[in-house]
Amino acid sequence: MKIAKGMAILVSLSFILFMTVSCEKSAEEGATSAGTTGKEYVLGSSLAITGPTSDAGSPYAKGIEDYCKYTNAEKILGDDTVKCVIRDDAYKTETTKRNFEDFITQGMVIYLNYSTGSTLALKQDFEEEKIPVLPASFHAGNLDNSNYIFLPIASYSEQAIGLVEYVVQNHQGGNPKIALFLHPSAFGRGPLEDVKKAIEAGLKADLVEVVEHGKDLDNTAVIKRLTSKGIQYVISQTVQPPVATLLKDANRLGLAAKDFGEKGKLTFLGCHYAGGPDLIALAGSAAESTFWTTSYTMTTEQGENALPIQLAKQYGRDAELGKSQNYMNGIMVTQIAIEAMKRIKDKGGEISRAALYDELNRMNGVNIYSPGTTVGPVSFSISDRSGVDALQLYKAINGEFRSYGEPFTSEFYGKIK
Repeated sequence: MKIAKGMAILVSLSFILFMTVSCEKSAEEGATSAGTTGKEYVLGSSLAITGPTSDAGSPYAKGIEDYCKYTNAEKILGDDTVKCVIRDDAYKTETTKRNFEDFITQGMVIYLNYSTGSTLALKQDFEEEKIPVLPASFHAGNLDNSNYIFLPIASYSEQAIGLVEYVVQNHQGGNPKIALFLHPSAFGRGPLEDVKKAIEAGLKADLVEVVEHGKDLDNTAVIKRLTSKGIQYVISQTVQPPVATLLKDANRLGLAAKDFGEKGKLTFLGCHYAGGPDLIALAGSAAESTFWTTSYTMTTEQGENALPIQLAKQYGRDAELGKSQNYMNGIMVTQIAIEAMKRIKDKGGEISRAALYDELNRMNGVNIYSPGTTVGPVSFSISDRSGVDALQLYKAINGEFRSYGEPFTSEFYGKIK
């Protein structure tokens, strides 16, 4: 393939521009290899490659990019190709909106959004454009008054309530006292009201305190306050860096439980973005015995033939990236989009926003989709646009999150929804 003479100049440009150009270039390479007879379909994504939550957004973006490359290289869509257009929005909703509008002018047929705030803010835009959207945000409220948003996996609320249920089922002696450790944003606060509703509906736990963390580098006062109130369980709904700091401080103070429910100490549990291999990389041994839940099957369970491991290797990524649930997350949402495109083509249809919307809503019953990266199948319908319902509990053991028990679904989430 001929490389543009000005390519060297791009090296000196910002990371943001590099990410956009490299993704578009990769898609064009796939289109060239596929020949000139096929059609090209635009898949757009705006996400926080830099700024707040970029620790999740950057690997997520790489997952999208690499599966787009893989789609074209393996000719999953035959002679047709997908053009991957990824833009950094630094977690700023106004930038996300501008990116989305630009993607629309490029003929985008399906959109992969990122943050909770921008998903909620652009909800009406999605309705007006009638475009199917797969967000990185698993906020249950994304689905309220929306027809075009599809959650890839179980919502933050379902994850948090599932963790509370686990605590209740395994705690010894009366109602367990729980604290929520939340990101100070719509993303973090998302499950709070639903956890309260579940408790009001009969889930026998006491929610004693809610901590919205700041940028503090020392959580000594918070940890001592929680333990002084008899709290034994902390459930985190945030990203990994503040959780890593919390774990290190609890261990330094000798107040991190080594066994589940250890009296006088704190047992830590977390939702999707609050755990995983990235947390262990940050917290080290302080993450040991931490519990965590997600709908993804981690590569520690899948083995060396896991798709994320193979893609990371194939596209020259760091080996640790292939183990990240955030990289897998980006791969999986792209898998859903490409699978819907493939199904339309297999039936002789034309890929369009409307066709993709209809195909996603038919992804149920005998038409469920098993991407191989999740603990349960993806299933959507007009009345249920939450994809993978199953969750897996993991526990950090000897420096790895390993599955702990069988996949489960939340009983009380079904009662409050």
